[in-house]
Amino acid sequence: EVQLVESGGGLVQPGGTLRLSCAASGFTFGYNDMSWVRQAPGKGPEWVSSINSDSGSTYYADSVKGRFTISRDNAKNTLYLQMNSLKPEDTAVYRCTKGGRWSPSYWGQGTQVTVSS
Repeated sequence: EVQLVESGGGLVQPGGTLRLSCAASGFTFGYNDMSWVRQAPGKGPEWVSSINSDSGSTYYADSVKGRFTISRDNAKNTLYLQMNSLKPEDTAVYRCTKGGRWSPSYWGQGTQVTVSS
């Protein structure tokens, strides 16, 4: 059974940082591209970032480029999202997905990120 469990969310002030983690199990993590998506209250899902299976390529939405960094540790079956210079508009539920930007096949339950003073 594929499981994706996110952690690391919370309340942070504008300009702050958070690091999200996604623990994966039930599939061969190192063979799969992975992504982060987010959903703000009252809005549809927004793709945030993707990374290919060997970390050779990373991709970012324009809204987070230069502030967020996606990475992975295939030995630990874990996906990360380092978020710096957070803005109130980054407030959302962040979920990791198995697959690239256009081909997500499984989604985690998500972790809430709230950016507010």
